[in-house]
Amino acid sequence: MTRFRFALAALVALLLGTAQAAAGSASLVLDMRTGRVLSAENADTLNHPASLTKMMTLYLTFEALHRGRIAWNTPITMSPTAARKPPTKLGVRAGEAITVEEAVYGMIVRSANDAAAAIAAQLGGSEEAFAGMMNAKARRLGMSRTFFVNASGLPAGQQVTTARDMAKLAVALMRHFPREYRLFAAESFTFRGRVIRGHNNLMYRYQGMDGIKTGYTRASGYNIVSAVSDGNRRVIGVVLGGRSAKSRDDKMAALLDQHLGRASSPTGGTMVAAVKSRAPVEVATLPGVSLSYAGITPAPGNAAASALAASTKTVVPADRPTALNEAATPPVANGWRIQISTASTEEGARKILIEAQSAGGAALLGASPHTESAGSGDAGPYRVGFSGFASREAATTACNILKKHSYACTLLPDRG
Repeated sequence: MTRFRFALAALVALLLGTAQAAAGSASLVLDMRTGRVLSAENADTLNHPASLTKMMTLYLTFEALHRGRIAWNTPITMSPTAARKPPTKLGVRAGEAITVEEAVYGMIVRSANDAAAAIAAQLGGSEEAFAGMMNAKARRLGMSRTFFVNASGLPAGQQVTTARDMAKLAVALMRHFPREYRLFAAESFTFRGRVIRGHNNLMYRYQGMDGIKTGYTRASGYNIVSAVSDGNRRVIGVVLGGRSAKSRDDKMAALLDQHLGRASSPTGGTMVAAVKSRAPVEVATLPGVSLSYAGITPAPGNAAASALAASTKTVVPADRPTALNEAATPPVANGWRIQISTASTEEGARKILIEAQSAGGAALLGASPHTESAGSGDAGPYRVGFSGFASREAATTACNILKKHSYACTLLPDRG
C-alpha cells in the first residue's frame, strides 16, 4: 500500500510537472455558506504555495490530535535537518524539544519552517513520508491540482497548487476543525520568554477577518488566504502571486469589499463599518458549532485555546451545542439534502461526518453537515447527512461519490 501511494505521488508529480508553475496573478472568492464562486482569476493555474503549504501541515496535525496520536503537550525533538531550515523559524537547536502547541503557534504566527519540519518528522517518520501523507489528504479533499514536496513551503519546483485548491483546503480546516481554526486569529504568542508577533497585517485591520495564512517565496510571489464573517455570510478569498505584501493585501481587501458590499477608500484601504453585527453567521460546519461575533470560549483543558482567549479579541468561531430537529410542521422544500448513515451518539455522528467529508471532497463543497435526532427530544439515534445542495444533480453527484466509499446515501428534499 505504501509503495502504491508513493508511486501515485510520483505519477502526480510527473503530470503536474508538465505545466510550468510561475508567480502569476491568481485569485478566487468563495461564499462558504452556498459554495458559490463569486469571482475567479486564473483560479486553476499552477502556482507555488509558499507557506500556505503549512495549512495542510496544520490540517494533519489537528487530525492527529483528534485521533489521539499526539497531545498538545507532546514533546517534539528538533532534528538536525529541521534545525537547519532557513528562516522564518523558531530557532530551536537540534536535540532540543518543543511541544505540539508551540509548533502549532510557530507555524500559524511565525510561519516557522523548523516547526513544520519537526511536526512532519514526528507524524510521518520523515518529511518525505509526511509529504506523501499531505498528497493523499489533498486528493481526498478534492485538491486535484496540488502537489506537496515538503511541510513548510520552502522553494521546491514540483510543489504547486491553485487558488481553487487553497480555497478547498481553507474550507476543510474550518469545517473539520472548528475549535482549532480559532488559533489562526492569533496575533502573537510567547515562546521561551520572547513575544513573537505575526505578519498577517490585513487580518489585524480588516473587519470580521479571523484568518487564515500568508506566504512568500521569490518563486511564488506574495500569497494569502483570508476568511471573513460579515452578518450572516462567510466569505473565503485567495490571492496568489502578488508583487508585494501591500499590493497583495490591497487586492484581497478590494475583492472582499466588492463581494461583501463594502466601500473602499481611493487608496485601496478598507473602510470598516461603524457598527459591528453580532448576529450568528450561517456556515457549513460540523454539528454543534456556529460562527458569531462572540469572544472565545476555550474548551476545558485546551491550553492553546485558553492562551488564545487571553491574547486576542479577534472574532472567532463560538460553540453553540444543538441538535437539529425537524419542526412539527415541515416547511417548504428548499433544495436537496442527503442522508448517509445513523449513529447511536452525537459523537459517533460527528466522526461519521468528518470521514464522509474527506471522502466526498469537492462534491460536498458548500453543503452543510448536519445531524438530527430520530428519538425523543435530543436522544439518539442520530441521522447523519448533508444539506443545502442547490440542485438535485449536485446532491446526486455527492451521493454517487459517497456510495463508492461504501456510504448508504439517500436523496431527500431539503425542508430546512
